[in-house]
Formats: sequence, structure tokens, C-alpha cells
Amino acid sequence: MGIDMAIGLLGGLGLFIYGMKQMSEGLQKTAGKKLRHFLAVMTAKPIMGVAVGTVVTAIIQSSSATTVMVVGFVNAGLMSLAQSIGVIMGANIGTTVTAQLIAFKLGDYAFHAIAIGAFTYLFSTRKKVQYFGQILLGFGLLFLGMETMETAMHPLRSSPVFLNWMESFSQYPVLGVLTGVGVTAIIQSSSATFGILLGLVSTGAIHYSAAIPILLGSNIGTTVTAVLSAIGANLTAKRAAAAHFLFNVFGAALMILFIYLIPNFTSGLENLLLTISGLFGQVNPSEERLIANTHTFFNILNTLIWLPFTSFMVYLVKKIIPGEDLTIKRGTTFIDERMLSTPYVAIDQVKKEILAMINISQKMVITSVEGFLNKDKDAIKKIRRREEIVNEMEEELLHFIQKIPQGQLNDIDIRTLDKYFAVVDDIESIADDANDIADLIENSLENKLKFSPDAQATIQEVFAIVCDVLDSTRELIETDDLEIAAEILDAEEKLDRMQIQFREESISRIKGSKAGSCDPNSGIILLELLDDLEHTSDQMADIAHSIIEIYEQKTEEKVV
Repeated sequence: MGIDMAIGLLGGLGLFIYGMKQMSEGLQKTAGKKLRHFLAVMTAKPIMGVAVGTVVTAIIQSSSATTVMVVGFVNAGLMSLAQSIGVIMGANIGTTVTAQLIAFKLGDYAFHAIAIGAFTYLFSTRKKVQYFGQILLGFGLLFLGMETMETAMHPLRSSPVFLNWMESFSQYPVLGVLTGVGVTAIIQSSSATFGILLGLVSTGAIHYSAAIPILLGSNIGTTVTAVLSAIGANLTAKRAAAAHFLFNVFGAALMILFIYLIPNFTSGLENLLLTISGLFGQVNPSEERLIANTHTFFNILNTLIWLPFTSFMVYLVKKIIPGEDLTIKRGTTFIDERMLSTPYVAIDQVKKEILAMINISQKMVITSVEGFLNKDKDAIKKIRRREEIVNEMEEELLHFIQKIPQGQLNDIDIRTLDKYFAVVDDIESIADDANDIADLIENSLENKLKFSPDAQATIQEVFAIVCDVLDSTRELIETDDLEIAAEILDAEEKLDRMQIQFREESISRIKGSKAGSCDPNSGIILLELLDDLEHTSDQMADIAHSIIEIYEQKTEEKVV
């Protein structure tokens, strides 16, 4: 291969991969939030997992990204091993959508797409138009890369050495499989390998029978990314990566076995695909289209074969990777750095982590006030242990949020991330308030303080409102319902007014207006407790303001 040909091939491959990346990012920005909701419908049924894996991969244009995401979900305990296998099967089908797309001979329109896409992406003021422009720009660059690779590889069809090498793939299919595995593992994209393969086919340098083993090899090579992502993950995540590898290897091995054992198998397969293509209105399809159809057919057939044996696959990977996860994880549960390659999913995991964090903080507040009223010394230990966990969660969450790349996110997702910084800090402050109340419990127990019935009634009244607002705050974070946010702000104003009233009453008791009803030290502790509860309500009001600001800015943008 000459230097000019190598540069042309690598340059075209670079354009192809960059175009695919731009198109994928544009699609993710357009469908990011809807995709997160779609991911939430995953169930334990393997057939639903197949459907979800197919659609998600078709949208994000990368089976590797989907399987890495699945490993992350399994590692976080959000998905069972059986569920992950269904999604992995679907990812293999979804990736053939990309293959079908690049099989179209659209190189003549590449510059049209680039011109329109670049203009709308760079100069439009409307975000949705910009996202469409980015998709179109990526689309054009992808096909320009295809054209460049085809032109660079055109001389190969007259190279006896290369043609003999390709011919050996027909005679020794394992060589073709190994080539497909190697190329895909190196460039980390089965779609890019398929693009190179189509470039060779279009120039006549390689024919159907030699292309099939390379295609099978690329299916195995794409599992390398998931295997690498499972390094350092828990046992179940490693099993999910192993299941992906075994599923693709078994499918490829079965096809290779047929090629070796059945005479003229590839010719028969070609005739079968010609017939199937004809049923879908593709009379006399080009060889590029025929190979794309074979890719789709193979992955659908492999899924149909293995889908009924999902339980067996689970059993098999457990035998191959035996043992149990015995580690108990502190800190965060849902976030995983493997999600950073799909930032719109990472945001969803941050939200789940924030919900877990506020659940712990809410329990801390309840435990602290009940412990104060019941003089429960054990409550102090529970609160301080949970406070350490909340601090760990805050640190890990903030570091994770900082690492989320914003290039693939739309404006509302970017604003959501910015506000999540404040929300995490507010929740940690709620935990601090509960920890301060634990100090008050300790103080009151050491000094054997007593509180009047009026003081206890005051605490109960404020505590009931704070508990209601905590419930509302958790629901607000989960649903983004702005009506709930308004209710939280109203409740906070009510607590402010009550705080002034109760402070005056407590000071009156301390001064002796109700002689003997309250010890001065008890009165001071009561005021500090009410301050802590009022500060807790302030933090929840700040969370409400943060959520409101995310969506108020969106409304303002629409008006403009």
C-alpha cells in the first residue's frame, strides 16, 4: 500500500468517524431527555430489553456505547444480568441501522449536506435548528469520508497481492474473522470497520464471500470496549460484558461452522438474502446493500436463536465467572464513570443519586427531631454515621458532575447540571442541620434539660411542616413539577412567620413571663433547634428556586 493510499484511507476514515460522532451528538441533543425516559421502561422481560437496546443503539449510533452503558447500569445495580443480556442482543440489531444508512450511495450529496448543516449549525440562533444542522453536518462528513476511502482504495482492485489476500478469506474464513476482530478492536467501532469494508466492496477489491468473515469478526471486535469497561466493575458487570462477548462469538462461530461444513454456503446465503431483499422491494440490490442486509439478517437471526436461552446464558457466565460480590459500597450507588460517554444518561444517574441523598438527609432530620423529643441517645450515632455518608456522596457527586462533557447536551440539560451543583450543596446542608440537632440532643442529655409542654408542642408543630416540605422536595426533584415548587416556597414563608412568633414566645418564657415553665438553658436549646429546622426549610426553598430557574429560562427562550 503506497503512502498516498494510506493517507487517503486514514483521512477518509477520520472523516467517517468524526462525521458519525457529530451525527450521534446531534441526535443525542435532540432526543436526550426522551431517551432517558425511554431507558426507564426497561423491564425484566428479555424481549423488552431487545427492543430497548435496538432503539437506543439506533439513536446513539453506537453499540459499543450502549453496551458500556449496560455494564454501568449493572455495576450500579440498576439492571439485572438477565435484563442486560436482552439489551445487548438489541444493541447488536440496532448497530445494523448505521450499516444500512452508510450502504446508501449518497456521496454525491455529501457537500450539499455539509454546506447546509454547517450553515445552520454555526449561524442559527435556534437550538433545535442547530442540532439538526449538526446531524446534517455529521451525515455529510460521514459520506465524504466514505467517498474518500473508496477513492483511496480503488487501486487495490488491480493489486494481485491484495486480491490474493482477500481471496484467502473465502478459502480460510478464520483469517477474515481475525482481520475483522483486529481492525474493530483497534478503531473501537464496528460501524467504521463496516465503512472500510463497503469501500473495498464498492471498488470491486473484495466480494461477498470474502466480506462475510470480516463482518463476523467486526461483531466480535466490538465487544472489546465493553470488556475493557468491565475492568474494575463488580462481578455482575463483568458477567454482563462476558455475556456480550459470548453472544457475539457464538453467533459468529455458528456461521463459520456452516461455511466450513456446508459446501457453497456463502453462495446459498447470498441467494437467500437476494430473495429476502426482493420481498422488501429491493430488486437486484447492489453488493453494498446486500452486505448491509446480511449484517442485519445475521444479528436478528442470532438474537432469535439465543433469546429463548437467556436463562442458560446467565447460567453459563456465572459458571465461567463464579463467586459472589461481597463488598459493601459506601458513598454513591448509581453514578458510574462509564456513563460519561453517554452524558444524557449520566444526568439521569446524577438525579437518582440526588434522590438517594435527600432520602438519607430526610431520615436524618426525622431521626434527629424524634431523638430530641424522646431523649434517644442512639439517635446521635445514627445521624453522625449518615452524615459521613452524605458528605461522601456530595464529594463524589460534585466531581462526577464536573466530568460530564457538555458538548453532547442541549441547553436545558446544561442548566440542569449547573443547578444540580446547588441542589447537592443544599441537601448536604440539610444533613448538617440534622447533625447540629444531634449536638443539641447530646447537650440536653448531658445537662438533663427538660422542656415544657408548650415547647414540645411548638417543636411538634414545626417538625410536622418540615416533614411535609421534605416529602414535597423529594417529589419535586423526581418530577420537576413547578406547582410543588410553589407549594414549598409558600410553606417556607409560613415557617418564617412561625419562627418569629415562636422565638418571641420562647424569649418570653426565658425572661420569666411564664415563671417556672421553662429552664433558660432549655429555652436557648429550643431556639437553636427551631433555627436549625428553619434553616432546613430555607435549603428546601433554595432547591425549589433552582428547579424553577431551570424551566423559567426555557420559557424565556421560547418567548424570545
